Amino acid sequence: MAFELPPLPFAKDALESKGMSAETLEYHHGKHHKAYVDNLNGLIAGTENENKSLEEIIKAAPEGGLFNNSAQVWNHTFFWNCLSPTGGGAPSGDLAEKLSSAFGSVDAFRAEFTDAAKTQFGSGWAWLGHDGSKLQVMKTPNADNPVNHEVKALLTLDVWEHAYYIDFRNARPGFIDNFFDQLVNWEFVEQNLNEV
Repeated sequence: MAFELPPLPFAKDALESKGMSAETLEYHHGKHHKAYVDNLNGLIAGTENENKSLEEIIKAAPEGGLFNNSAQVWNHTFFWNCLSPTGGGAPSGDLAEKLSSAFGSVDAFRAEFTDAAKTQFGSGWAWLGHDGSKLQVMKTPNADNPVNHEVKALLTLDVWEHAYYIDFRNARPGFIDNFFDQLVNWEFVEQNLNEV
C-alpha cells in the first residue's frame, strides 16, 4: 500500500498574513514533503514494509534512508496540523493549567520550547511531548522524532532551513516567535493531550 501526500489542513495561501507564505508551503509541502513520500514509497515497494503503518516502519527501521524518509513523512504530516490560520497567542483553559503545572508557567514553557528550537544545531525539530508520566520539551536532529523514543507528540516546530528561509532568511528566532504569536494550533495540542 503506497503512502500519499496528505493535503494541507488549510489553503496554501491561508497563512500569508501570518508570516508563512504560499511560496514557502509550495516548496515545503509540495516539494520537500512530497519527496519524502515518493522516496518512502520507492523504498518499501515489494518489501515486508509495504503494508506497515508509518509508526511501525519508524520503530523498526535502522538508521538510514528508510528511517529518514518514513520519519520525515510522519513529522511533516504532524507539523501541518500544528499550524492554523486562526492560531497563535497563548493557550487557555485546561491546556494552560497543565503547561503551567509542568513548566511553572505558560511563558516558561514557551521559553523552554523556544530555547530547544533555537539551539537545535543544524536541521531538526523541537517538540512538546508526554512520556507517559509528564510533559516534556525535547529536540531531535534531522528526521528523529518522539515516535522513535516512545513519547506521545503534542506539538512540533520544524527548524530545518527549508521551513523558514523564504520568509525569514536566516532568522530562525524570528520564525520561532512568529510560530507562537501567529500560527500555533493550541486546539490540536489539546486534542493530542486528551489522548494521553
